[in-house]
Amino acid sequence: MTSTVASPGELLRGWRTRRRRSQMDLALDVGVSTRHLSFVETGRSRASRELLLDLADHLEVPLRERNALLLAAGFAPVYGESRWDEAGLEAVREALGHLLAGHEPFPALVIDRTGDVVMSNRAVGPLLGMLGPAWSAPPVNVYRLSLHPQGLAPHIRNLEQWAGHLLHRLERLTDLTGDPRLASLLAEVRGYVPDAGSPARSEHVVLPLHLAHPDGDLRFYSTITHFGAAWDVTLDELSIETFVPADAATRARLVGWSDGPG
Repeated sequence: MTSTVASPGELLRGWRTRRRRSQMDLALDVGVSTRHLSFVETGRSRASRELLLDLADHLEVPLRERNALLLAAGFAPVYGESRWDEAGLEAVREALGHLLAGHEPFPALVIDRTGDVVMSNRAVGPLLGMLGPAWSAPPVNVYRLSLHPQGLAPHIRNLEQWAGHLLHRLERLTDLTGDPRLASLLAEVRGYVPDAGSPARSEHVVLPLHLAHPDGDLRFYSTITHFGAAWDVTLDELSIETFVPADAATRARLVGWSDGPG
């Protein structure tokens, strides 16, 4: 078997199609002729490093894929990719640790592009405590954890709504990035909830998570915060997901857990 590597022109055309941009529209934004852009896409012209970066910026290509585009064109990557545990990110890890701790007694976690948890606060523990220890062993993936029939899925009272929300989120991220890892994960978790459709309309501004817990039902709203203007691939792909209580009973239960022994 032989594998082919996409040319920079093919990658650009793929991103332009994915973003539903015409050659004329994109060329006008970037300040080049439609003819030149067409030649770049077909390989008849070689784009400069600066033009590739400008095109990638207008097409909102993620940093990881911008590096791949530059490599395909014979240029060195522009964006660094740090390991999460390396010394250079110590200040970032410390800052995120303070942020997560400041959200207690409510759950909060940091996840990477594929939904793997890289950090979490102590309030997440009681939520996973009702599952087997395997579900707390890293890497914990929030999509598998939420939708697997042996994970949280049987405990989620509004599973149809929540599954639709998560699948829509993962579908959008897969389309945004073109990452084959996300496409594979999406196919996997769709198999866990084959009856889940599109996110249902809700009377709530934010879709709640209604979780059955041995100590009493928990109702949350979740918010996701993304890093902005990051120049490192690892940081660019991180998100912070925080959960806030949706009712007084949930708030009181979480406060009680934080005040209890251990």
